[in-house]
Order: sequence, then C-alpha cells, then structure tokens
Amino acid sequence: MTSIVVPVPHLPVLLTSESGPVADALDALRLGRDRTLALLAPLSNDDATRQHDPLMSPIVWDLGHIAAFESLWLIRNLEGPIELAEMPGIFNPFEHPRSTRGTLRLPTLDEARVQLATVREQVERRLESIPFDQVVPLLRDAYVVRMVAQHERQHQETMLQTLQLKQGAPYQAPRGWESPPGDERWSGDAMVRFPGGRVDVGTIDRRESYDNERPRHTVDLRPFDIDVTAVTNGAYARFVERGGYEERRYWSDAGWSWRRDAGVGAPRYWEHGGQGWTTRMMDRTRPLDPLRPVCHVCWYEAEAFAQSLGKRLPTETEWETAATFDPATGQGRCHPWGDAPVSAARANVDQLAFETAQVGAYPQNVSPLGCYGMLGDVWEWTSSDFAPYPGYATFPYAEYSEVFFGSDYKVLRGGSWATAANIARPTFRNWDYPIRRQIFSGFRCARDV
Repeated sequence: MTSIVVPVPHLPVLLTSESGPVADALDALRLGRDRTLALLAPLSNDDATRQHDPLMSPIVWDLGHIAAFESLWLIRNLEGPIELAEMPGIFNPFEHPRSTRGTLRLPTLDEARVQLATVREQVERRLESIPFDQVVPLLRDAYVVRMVAQHERQHQETMLQTLQLKQGAPYQAPRGWESPPGDERWSGDAMVRFPGGRVDVGTIDRRESYDNERPRHTVDLRPFDIDVTAVTNGAYARFVERGGYEERRYWSDAGWSWRRDAGVGAPRYWEHGGQGWTTRMMDRTRPLDPLRPVCHVCWYEAEAFAQSLGKRLPTETEWETAATFDPATGQGRCHPWGDAPVSAARANVDQLAFETAQVGAYPQNVSPLGCYGMLGDVWEWTSSDFAPYPGYATFPYAEYSEVFFGSDYKVLRGGSWATAANIARPTFRNWDYPIRRQIFSGFRCARDV
C-alpha cells in the first residue's frame, strides 16, 4: 500500500545552538508543535469545538490548555519562584472536569491556532535571554523545556482518543506511513521466565523523566512467567466466543458489577456481523486482524481474561523487569533493544500509522528476557495501584503525580501507537481508572512459578 506523506508546517528553530541537551530539548518543542498542527489539519471548527464524549474535552480545550501550560512554565515560572502549578481560568483541569468543558466559552479552532502561535513567539523571545543554568533544577539540561514538550505530546494522544470517539464522520487520519507486516511465529501463547532476584527499577534521570519515575530503587522479585507478546485480537476473540463475558467466575466483584452495568460483551469498537468481527480505528473499519494486539479494553476485562487462563496481570515492577532486565549482565537496559533511542523504526510509536501493528512487525523490539513489543502498540495494564516509589519527591509540582496517588488508579506501561517517542520509555508510568476503555490499552499476562 502506498504511504501518504503529510506535509507539516515547520516552525522556526527556537535557538541556533550546537547539538546538545538544550538544542535537543528545543527541537522536541518544535517537532511537537509540528505534530499538533498536522493532527489538526483535517478538522473543521465544529469537529474541534464539539464535545464528542463526556469522557473527553473538546479539542480546542486541549489546545488552549497546551498554550496556557507553555506560557505558565516557559514564561511565568521559568526562573522561579514557582507561583502557580496550574493555570487559572477555563484551562485549569482541576477547576473544570472533562465532562463540563463543552459548556465553557471556548475559542474557535482558528483562535486556538493563533493562541498557540502567539504563546510560542513569546516563548522564543523569552528563551533567547535565559541561561540554562546547571544549578537550577528546572533549567538544568533544559528540563523545563522537555517537560513542556512532553506535555504537548501527551495531549496529542489525548486528542487522538477524542478523535477515535468523534461524532459524525470519522476522523480522516493524516497517515504518514503504513504498518509493516508482522510475523506469525510471534502469535502463540508462549511465556518466558524471570528466575527471581534483586532488580533495579525506576530511574535516576533528571533530564527528561517525571517525578513519579524516580528514584531508582532495588526490589526483590519472586520468579514469574510473563507472556512473550501482548494478548492478540485472535486470543481475545477466543475468550469472547467461549463466553468469557458471561462467566461470572472469571470476574472480580467490581469487574462483574462494571460489566453488568456497562452491558459490554467485547472490546470497544468491535462489531460482529455476518462475516465475523470487525473493528474500527479512526476512519478505517476492517475485519479483525488476529495478529494485532487487542486494544481498547479496560483493566477489568484484562483481569478477567487472565483469570480465564489461570494467569494474572503483571505488577509494574515485573513488567519493567521483563522489558529491560538483561540476564547476561544482571542490569537493566535503557530500552528493550539497548541504548539506541526510541524511534518509529524500532517500535510502533508516534502515531503516523494511526493503528496497532501485527506482532513481530518490529523485530528489534525484543527485550533480553525475550518479550516482544514492550514499547508501542498498546499501553499495557498492570495489577499495580499508582503509588509513589520509596523516597519519592514531588518535582516541580504536585498536580502532575502526587494528587493521583492511591488505589483509584491502575498503572499502565509501555506506550501505544499514539505515544510520542520521547515519552515511550520503559520507566514511564501512565495511570487511569480501571473502567477506562477509550485509551489505547491492552495487556499481557503473567503467572506465578
């Protein structure tokens, strides 16, 4: 199939500096904006201003929030002291829950584009006069610039969730490439074993990582088996067809209550017709591909599937170990394949295919333990509640991580096809309610040994 190359407008490079951590951070800021504008290109004003689902904001709210966050951190709080961790007004996510944002006096799509450009021009001028001090934590290695760049990329994935839910005509995804073919040799139900022992998880990185990824710490792990691949559509379809949604014994009390109240019997966007199952991703509806990872399942569905096979969901520590631990060295790698950076050539990330890929499509994406696809395709549910690591310290603001700690949220790992390359890292911790299915979520199973 012929790839469609999407032209995206290039913003000026913010500063003309030699390559290095500051220049890399500024490049990330520019490239993130390029991607935002490309995602907006197919949208009408109605598409962008409508609230397509109470779970998600109107697109223009996300755009206004991106601009307000950038202004807050790269102008107002840039050299401290930090006066405010979240912006006031209509773009404050705590003052205005998602379900109410459609009632706000929001800008038009054109006004939101102007707002983004205006703030960026102000930021460019501001950054020209800032020495990126290695002593000040926010400025060291341009951390605050990376934080703002990541924030915009995270909202791109949120906007893609909204566009998957879009009312009216499906979102015409501006595809930049097609997913490569997979390899059926990866399509079985094989598991690999971690023999147990002491492992280091988390990170010491302060150039890019968030506070909830730190500090790096040592954990004693018991032996466990874990699936070689994320659970595929083919495997999940067998669960559906053998009555898995009607088997009470597979479901926890909370999960059964959710399933009964929601009235679901398959993953979101699956439909069954005369020719079997179909699924939709953005503007494409096609027969269910048994080699692609199952997507748009909630934590309760993942838990029930695992229970049906006498398995369970991995803890997030087990997941990170399976993604990075190298038995040959006894140490963790930066990425499953080694030190080379995350890219769309090594994993299904960065959204220009706008879909999951068949398992085996990215042969480099294999961990030393033997797990395929630990980064990209689908966020993977774990059994872990979102909680601080031992020695956790909030930085630079409590509203990113700290206010969400607790048993209400479950941790997801690994990133999806819609996750940016500078976010899809093995230590990144995503979290959501166990009922959520609009996210690009799947899972793999584990087992005690």
